[in-house]
Amino acid sequence: MQVRPFEPVDLDGAAALLAERHRRHRAAEPLLDPAFEEPVDARREIEELLAGDAAAGRVAHRGGSLVGYLVGISKDRETWGTNVWIESAGHAAADPDVVRALYADAAAVWVESLPANHYVVVPATDDELMAAWFGLDFGQQHVHAVREAPPASFGIVPRAELTIRPARRADLPALAELELVLPRHSQGSPIFSRLPIEPIDEVHAELEADFDDPRFTTLVAEVDGLVVGSAIACSLGESKSNVSLMRPAAAGFLGYAAVLPAARGLGVGRALGEAVLAWGRDAGYPAIATDWRSTNLPADAAWRALGFRPTFRRLHRGIT
Repeated sequence: MQVRPFEPVDLDGAAALLAERHRRHRAAEPLLDPAFEEPVDARREIEELLAGDAAAGRVAHRGGSLVGYLVGISKDRETWGTNVWIESAGHAAADPDVVRALYADAAAVWVESLPANHYVVVPATDDELMAAWFGLDFGQQHVHAVREAPPASFGIVPRAELTIRPARRADLPALAELELVLPRHSQGSPIFSRLPIEPIDEVHAELEADFDDPRFTTLVAEVDGLVVGSAIACSLGESKSNVSLMRPAAAGFLGYAAVLPAARGLGVGRALGEAVLAWGRDAGYPAIATDWRSTNLPADAAWRALGFRPTFRRLHRGIT
């Protein structure tokens, strides 16, 4: 097997591999966009990656045929540190050995330039491909998931003391507090996020500036007249992390949800999640998507219980 840099002549072969991988993926998860089963659409996604910042690609040939490719790009260093990302359209291969050979060749160059965080987004239903990346010392960090919009008969049945309603401008102080629940939770075990927590006055100002944005729907949960939880719904097209092959053709998005620690155990999170599902159905979306950090154990339990099925897993390897 020969591994060499990606060249324009390799695009058609890479697109065919990616389209085939997506066909297999859609056989397991039909809600994904069927467009990428066509090599012409798959090729556009690869071309877009190759045109990105600090993009670097590798291809593998065996017996005169292209049997795999890999494209790494770089993202914002303030958020991700020094980094290389292999996105959902950034890799496809005929078998796991090809994946390992491609990464070994590419990573030698990446690490020689600068130690970095390496990320790869992998179809959640492809056990062999997932095992290949696990065998390269990657570990799961994040889950992207989808489910069908609920039927017309679906209704929200919160506990008697719970009320779910659209947010009002008077809720902004409570919404600012809720916006900090997830960052604070994420700094603890077992997530251990290193991202700094934004000052609450800045959070309040951002929420106030965006409050009337028609692209986003904010719902709140009340208990005895107090706002104890919130959720944000929008089109999945607003998400910067659910892109390319990860995105169904049309889907709503559960973009954020939080419950005050003192209100946990009352069914607030589930009621908010159900409200977003109903919102998506009423907005005409055939599917609803969300994502969460794998080590956010309450979110992992809550969103799986609401029927969300993993579609892609973001894996991470830190090299120091």
